[in-house]
Amino acid sequence: MRKVVYLSLLSALLLAVFCSGCSMFVRTPVVTVRDLRVVALDGAGAGMELNLTVLNRNPYDVKLLGYSYDLKVMTLPLAKGGGSEEVSFPAGAATDLRIPVRVSYGDLLEIFRQKLDPDKVPYALLASLDLDTPLGKLSVPVNSSGSYAVPKQYRPGSLLNRLGDFLKQNR
Repeated sequence: MRKVVYLSLLSALLLAVFCSGCSMFVRTPVVTVRDLRVVALDGAGAGMELNLTVLNRNPYDVKLLGYSYDLKVMTLPLAKGGGSEEVSFPAGAATDLRIPVRVSYGDLLEIFRQKLDPDKVPYALLASLDLDTPLGKLSVPVNSSGSYAVPKQYRPGSLLNRLGDFLKQNR
């Protein structure tokens, strides 16, 4: 009779462990926002990069399947998007990840109309990384806020000066 009771208790304990989910076996990776920077200007707007570091605290590799992001500047929507990209995050290692962000000129003009300080532009990022682990899929939220300094070469005054120089040369 005691064996049956012990087996029942052991079974209940094992069931409780497995029912508690994968959280006991999957450690959520730590995602750090390193910076946000302008990398290009073209006819459609600005190309930016969101640079993250992902620390995989697990004893096994995990893979990025996709991501989504919502970037706001001064509480105004600036860019929203996502993508599917396969990136491997090795076990116990930190890996850099670059996420491309597209911003239209119309959205940029709306931000500059707010008479902001170009050295301290406040931003808020809500993002999610969709990961594949050996125990299933895991969605890692990324919430970050801070300030961004617009590089001098991309500030409106500098751009207008370069446009004026270009027009003078092509007369």
